[in-house]
Amino acid sequence: MGYCTLRAARIDRRGEGSIAALHATGSRPWISEQDVIAFSPYPARDGTYGALLQLDEHGRVVLDTLSVERRGSFLFVFVNGRPITELEVDKRISDGKIFIRSGLTAADIESMKRDWRLIPQRKKP
Repeated sequence: MGYCTLRAARIDRRGEGSIAALHATGSRPWISEQDVIAFSPYPARDGTYGALLQLDEHGRVVLDTLSVERRGSFLFVFVNGRPITELEVDKRISDGKIFIRSGLTAADIESMKRDWRLIPQRKKP
């Protein structure tokens, strides 16, 4: 198995929700796997997996800037070449975290483990 690839690209909505531009095609994505430093996977209700991705300082600044300047657009997340989720940018995101609710496979999680450290789990009281 290969290593994990991640692409997050922004699109604008114009008019009746039409897509004007997808920046992942033909240009560098806003955020890539190089911006991720850690993750925390979990089993999703639909039988797939979800994960919380923690970005490095560069990724955090890019996500913060995107969330301020491009509110109302969507962020599409691709993992290992597959579209996983779309996230509406509806508020400022300054903590450098991207939450993927579901859609990841066990193979995706294994490739993430090879590339990024696991975020320590909090102990339940």
